[in-house]
Amino acid sequence: MNIRDFEYLVALAEHKHFRKAAEACFVSQPTLSGQIRKLEDELGTSLLERSSRRVLFTDSGLQLVAQAKRILGEVKTFTEMASLQGKDMSGPLHIGFIPTIGPYLLLIIIQPLKKAFPNLELFLHEAQTNQLIRQLEEGRLDCIILASVAETEPFIELDLFNEPLVLAVPLAHEWAQLDQLDMDDLNGKTVLSLGDGHCLRDQALGFCFAAGAKDDERFKATSLETLRNMVAAGGGITLLPQLSVPKEKSKDGVSYVKAVNPTPSRQIVLVYRPGSPLKKRFEKLAKFISETVIL
Repeated sequence: MNIRDFEYLVALAEHKHFRKAAEACFVSQPTLSGQIRKLEDELGTSLLERSSRRVLFTDSGLQLVAQAKRILGEVKTFTEMASLQGKDMSGPLHIGFIPTIGPYLLLIIIQPLKKAFPNLELFLHEAQTNQLIRQLEEGRLDCIILASVAETEPFIELDLFNEPLVLAVPLAHEWAQLDQLDMDDLNGKTVLSLGDGHCLRDQALGFCFAAGAKDDERFKATSLETLRNMVAAGGGITLLPQLSVPKEKSKDGVSYVKAVNPTPSRQIVLVYRPGSPLKKRFEKLAKFISETVIL
């Protein structure tokens, strides 16, 4: 057996589908299936229930999956230590971003980052909060950048910046020409929001609910751009993070109004595993992002 066998096993446990697991491992389905069966023969135990149409692991299989994850985590740490080679900002770095941050933050930092640290090899991944946290825990990501949530408590958090949320309204809306608006004015209003799984949904709605607004149950956006388009089409109002807001007060059918008393916001953080040998690298990266992003 080898490390690749462990990766196949963990991928199959995560995706519970041979084709999807094979695609995640960049191999053919017969290759992955054959290696799993070969591993079973080598171990002398069944890892899967072959009679089922679904991918179901036996008790032995589940125990070995858990052990394989631990082994892969140790291998990841070993690789990280080797990649440092005495230099904090060189070598590969796998960073995860949530969709409501990644496209907008990367536009600001990616070129300056490459210029400042040309030997840093970046691998960028986008997923929702829960997926990123799981991938970080399993060692598939080195660090993640997201809005601070309770689920990251077991990890180390480095503050990057506090990002205000801005009120977005249609151009024809009564508030479209205002420079700012008290959150209390949302009392009794209905707001558009992202769908479940986006941490921004809970954060934005928390401020709206506190002001007396309610969620529009008829529509759940899958992205900030869908949310913005709904506002432009006159479908309602919403809160958008500052980084996603254009410099112009009004653009493409949407007017942006500063929300105050209180100003809704979210804390953006860089999160990594305790004990990671890349600690200094993360600290330098966090400092660079904090100094580059000006809100």
